Amino acid sequence: MRITSISVTPVAVQDPPLLNSEGVHQTHALRSIIKMTADDGSVGWGETYGDDIMLRWLGAVAERLVGIDVLDVHRIEAVVDAELDAGVHEEVAAAPAGAGYPMADAASAKTRAAVLSAFEVPCLDLIGKSLGVPVSALLGGARRDRVDYSAYLFYKWAEHPGRPYAADSWGEVLDAAAMVGEARRMVDEYGFRSLKVKGGVLTPAEEVETVRALRAEFPTLPIRIDPNAAWTVDVAVAVGEALEGDLEYLEDPVAGTAAMAEVARRVKMPLATNMCVTAFEDLPEAVREGAPQVILSDHHFWGGLRRSVQLDTLCHTFGIELSMHSNTHLGISLAAMTHFGAVSRSLAYSCDTHTPWQTEDVLAAETPLRFEGGAVRVPTAPGLGIEVDEDAVARLHQQWRECGVRTRDDVTPMRAVDPTWTGDVPRFTTL
Repeated sequence: MRITSISVTPVAVQDPPLLNSEGVHQTHALRSIIKMTADDGSVGWGETYGDDIMLRWLGAVAERLVGIDVLDVHRIEAVVDAELDAGVHEEVAAAPAGAGYPMADAASAKTRAAVLSAFEVPCLDLIGKSLGVPVSALLGGARRDRVDYSAYLFYKWAEHPGRPYAADSWGEVLDAAAMVGEARRMVDEYGFRSLKVKGGVLTPAEEVETVRALRAEFPTLPIRIDPNAAWTVDVAVAVGEALEGDLEYLEDPVAGTAAMAEVARRVKMPLATNMCVTAFEDLPEAVREGAPQVILSDHHFWGGLRRSVQLDTLCHTFGIELSMHSNTHLGISLAAMTHFGAVSRSLAYSCDTHTPWQTEDVLAAETPLRFEGGAVRVPTAPGLGIEVDEDAVARLHQQWRECGVRTRDDVTPMRAVDPTWTGDVPRFTTL
């Protein structure tokens, strides 16, 4: 089965003003929808990041994949490497002396893996459809028929400054009581059985108060907090000691594996990351240092679903556990995440998802991808097991054309409110 055409469609979805250590989400989140057509007329779907630099790489690679067999992932990988190398060389050659090289900066191992993943997933969708089996079967077979997800809790503003569209229904969440209300709605509407707090926004003491309030309201649910490296080692240790017995794990409290390992030696709960271990070359240091104990995998930047299975095997070998990272995503990515979650041997925690925050999607209404008791049933239909609404893709593409957002940038919209804002971390040096 050979590829006959690939279209890459940038889309934008409305995003609430969710706060994090870097700043605040923009009015719209960007994604790319990949439609891959094979010589038998069948279609495979993929989804990935949608910023301008990623679109440049996706478009360049897509042109060179026509005619390649969907089974030949090594050849697709070679095309990705060759195209990114060529693009960097062209930019360097054309740039004036002393100029920066944004394409070269973007052509990191993580970017190459992300580009490969964008095309690997629709290949797997096509292969599964041709064989009449779900993607989970192509990855070795499902170990579970449901994948648990966690309520992803954010501090947030009531609305974006300038209000480009109607305010979301969640309202302002800037203290512990409001966060408990947000969590209650998430649990009631989606059945989530674990809670994750995006921290690094309020002072560490206030965020400790938030976790304690959540623990009081939900005494049986696991809770985790992720301040995105907003704390120093000493602050992370103080938070860990204050919340001993309340956290299932502490995610990326500090920057870098060495600092994570120091925190791990001084606190009792496991440490998790999707920041300091994001590629295979990061694993040796993590194993040597003995931290983190949990890796949040993400097929978008680990090179696809098959490489995620390789990560899973390595984690099992070295006694590292897995959860799953989420950025703002649509239903195609949720399906892919669920197929990997179904086969992972080291998956020990519920996975992250932004789905409750999104009011727009590209999946057809009849696609059976629902949260039941905080979990998504693993699709059993061939391929990813989803149907894409191409009219919805077109509408969200038009929204992309009109919204003016072209790259992920949480700092600039925060500066509109606080001109002194830098987004630098660590932000907090005391509890």
